[in-house]
Amino acid sequence: MTSDVKMSNRPRIGLALGSGSARGWSHIGVIRALADVGIKPDIVCGTSIGALVGAVYVSGNLDKLESWVYKLNRRDIVRFMDINLVMGGGFIEGKRLMDFLRLHLMEDVLIEDLPKPFAAVATDLTTGREIWFQRGSLLDAVRASMALPGIFTPVKLEEQWLVDGGLVNPVPVSLCRALGAEVVIAVNLNGDIVGRRYLSRKQKNIVQSHQGSTEAELFERLSASLKKRTTSLISHLLGLHIGSPGLFDVLVRSINIMQDRITRSRMAGDPPNVMLTPRLAHLGLMEFDRAKEAVEEGRACVRRMFPVLQDILGV
Repeated sequence: MTSDVKMSNRPRIGLALGSGSARGWSHIGVIRALADVGIKPDIVCGTSIGALVGAVYVSGNLDKLESWVYKLNRRDIVRFMDINLVMGGGFIEGKRLMDFLRLHLMEDVLIEDLPKPFAAVATDLTTGREIWFQRGSLLDAVRASMALPGIFTPVKLEEQWLVDGGLVNPVPVSLCRALGAEVVIAVNLNGDIVGRRYLSRKQKNIVQSHQGSTEAELFERLSASLKKRTTSLISHLLGLHIGSPGLFDVLVRSINIMQDRITRSRMAGDPPNVMLTPRLAHLGLMEFDRAKEAVEEGRACVRRMFPVLQDILGV
């Protein structure tokens, strides 16, 4: 392990944490591995799950988050899914999760009062504009940034309806630079997910026989909230009895494709100095209970790119 570089001419380092749902726990491993080699970012920006991890890190509570995610199991994840079909725009309200974050992982401080610059990205649902949260409520910024369309309900702040920042800026390199970063280390969670082969229900059962299906339990809760016997309909929507992708697969894969294409386009115009790409295509959208392998892969991707980090930062 090396000590932090103290030279006055050291460039300001920005860390751009990308979107990617359950794959986002790898951000914890990235932050840990960077610290192990003496790299502590001066600026942190995040989109979606990257906004959540980044906010917890900057507020000084990464230890608490890491301890919690290691204990997460499938039942815990389902309990956080507060189904609300009345509000529309998504079937998970997100209040239960945000209440937990407020009580156990981070206070709702003002972003401008954090010990180092932090910002999160959301999308204005009406105009399609990219919204940068640099001031105001930290929890509001995180909730808006991770409002995945069709899954989480949109967030209304003042006169704006906001959804997931991954729609416009999945890996916020540009935001890091706007906040003054001279060297940007970016974490792209979506680099290897497009082209992942669709698994039939039979294959999924084999893969998940030891852990069950979080997605299936989610839709069981959805069915219960409707108070109807809709098992057959939901099964067909999910593709559980047929060989084609179901509703959930189509939604998730469409978002993956969109974010991958947007990321490629934005990186071409404004590439980071170092790109870290955890190899986590095998993790599903809601598999937050597989934190240990995600965190370890975050560490591993830093090890793979260590020669580049050495060359650029001299660590």
